[in-house]
Amino acid sequence: MSSDPQALPNVPRNPGVPLQTEWFDAVAVNTSAAERRAATLVTRRTVKKEWQAAWLVNAIRCIDLTTLAGDDTDNRVARLCAKARQPLADHIMAGLGLDDLHTGAVCVYPTMVPAAVRALQGTGIPVASVATGFPAGLMPLHLRLAEIRWAVDQGADEIDIVISRAHVLTQNWQALYDETAQMREACGAAHMKAILATGELRTLRNVYKASMVAMQAGADFIKTSTGKEGVNATLPVSLVMARALRDYGQLTGYKIGFKPAGGMKTAKDAISWQILMKEELGNDWLQPDLFRLGASSMLGDIERQLEHHVTGRYAASSRHALA
Repeated sequence: MSSDPQALPNVPRNPGVPLQTEWFDAVAVNTSAAERRAATLVTRRTVKKEWQAAWLVNAIRCIDLTTLAGDDTDNRVARLCAKARQPLADHIMAGLGLDDLHTGAVCVYPTMVPAAVRALQGTGIPVASVATGFPAGLMPLHLRLAEIRWAVDQGADEIDIVISRAHVLTQNWQALYDETAQMREACGAAHMKAILATGELRTLRNVYKASMVAMQAGADFIKTSTGKEGVNATLPVSLVMARALRDYGQLTGYKIGFKPAGGMKTAKDAISWQILMKEELGNDWLQPDLFRLGASSMLGDIERQLEHHVTGRYAASSRHALA
């Protein structure tokens, strides 16, 4: 294993509960109100200078640095892991007064897990693997469960599973719960992030309900997207999922993590999602135990902004390659 298999040691694991449809059956989501709230959140709070730098450094701590490409190789993964271990150039680290900094995790396909484990040995950086027929999830359940077990056996500390969207669209909550609970069991000690693929769920009401079922089934995190849908992470969707997290916590006493993913490319995006977390859920959700950003190119823009903060100059983006 690349780190302690209990990859999120500061948060008691969510054991799940029996399916409770009464927790979400009558929920209604005002889409226009959610969109207004999301829009005003990021305009009401402005961070500049050293405060902006601090928010960006914190974002790096919460990034799941990701490569999910068809042409991934062991060498590409090794280079990505090197970036995860040292995400900022030495002169930027010195200018910020930092001695150590790394990303929250590295996320790869199951076949790339052994390469990531080797590259991160001894660093304490978790290896996350997508599974369950990512990104569509349209595989027989026994094969999806086998893929989870294989990735865990290879050393994955965290598993990003995809739910069956059809169960949400047909409102078959028992089937969604049963599948997700079996996936949680297959993960064993590895933490499970449930990807809802919100861009394919049609309504914010469905997003809330799917979030609640995933948490009832034992998800440690809920995640917006695979990054492969036409629409990925958006602030209104993230707001609805944050409200589901808050409601579940009030009902059970357990804190569940949140991971937006896909479509986030800029330092501004990194700050926007952190503001959402702080405003809706509090400072605990600014830590990698409860918050991750599924991204790759975002880190390059963050490094570019931090270099400007330190030196007063912007570097070409090519100077901050990821892998």
